[in-house]
Amino acid sequence: MDRLTSMAVFVRAVDLGSFAAAADALEMSGPMVGKHVRFLEERLGVRLLNRTTRRQSLTEAGQAYYERCRAVLSEAEAADAVASDELSEPRGRLRVTMPALLGRHCIAPLLMKLARKHPRLELDLSFGDPIADIIEAGYDLAIRTGDLDDRSGLTARRIASQRMVVCGARSYMRANGKPKTLDDLAGHQAIIYRRSGRVRPWLFPQEGQRQREIMPSGRLRIDDMEAIADAAVHGMGLAWLPYWLVRERLDSGALVGLLGGQPEFHYDCHALWPRSPRITPKVRAAVDTLAAALPKLMT
Repeated sequence: MDRLTSMAVFVRAVDLGSFAAAADALEMSGPMVGKHVRFLEERLGVRLLNRTTRRQSLTEAGQAYYERCRAVLSEAEAADAVASDELSEPRGRLRVTMPALLGRHCIAPLLMKLARKHPRLELDLSFGDPIADIIEAGYDLAIRTGDLDDRSGLTARRIASQRMVVCGARSYMRANGKPKTLDDLAGHQAIIYRRSGRVRPWLFPQEGQRQREIMPSGRLRIDDMEAIADAAVHGMGLAWLPYWLVRERLDSGALVGLLGGQPEFHYDCHALWPRSPRITPKVRAAVDTLAAALPKLMT
């Protein structure tokens, strides 16, 4: 068997925590993953993994070998890139995870345009909230909005800023009036965004002060922002939503932007990828493409 291939399979099995997960990620059978690991153990004359029916763990020798394997594989990939001029041409499978709504509306169209430009680039896109752990799940790239809770082992780059707007339908304002200040919002029905069991406050920057948080109140709670926008169009209440999501509704007059004199809150949008000595061409091309085009979609 090829030693580098077996090392790569071993590293993936350790990273993902099981032979079955490594088999899925590498698109091979579980027994074949085990065969690669046994090949290394027989060649080295030591056990690398302790395995039971419920869990696996590295032996002391396995831990040391795993760390060296990661370094060797990284250098091998860099050498291959130089030899094949891959530094300038994105190729291979690019696995990307992203928030579902932002991904469908903004991220995926840009990545598909990139794939059309580079025929040797393959896309494997995952849409979901909450976003999966990047390294454990074997992703090349992740897109996240808001604060970054944990960046250990990752490289992050800010690629855009998502601005939030308060909006509502004319039918709602004819029946309930139009809010002119932040204090007025307390007297209005809000369409509440509930995610992971929590109600998210509406945030507004205050010059020279900490941002103001307004907890929305209303009789309609929804965990999907697209559905909130639709409910706002039907006059069910006011909504606080990303501008990119409601741009067409605002342009058509289906929704009206409110509190125009109030500074709008911005959520940063980041690209994250596993830290390594050299960023791969496919990841570099994707991040550069998003950083160049995404701000135009969000402002």
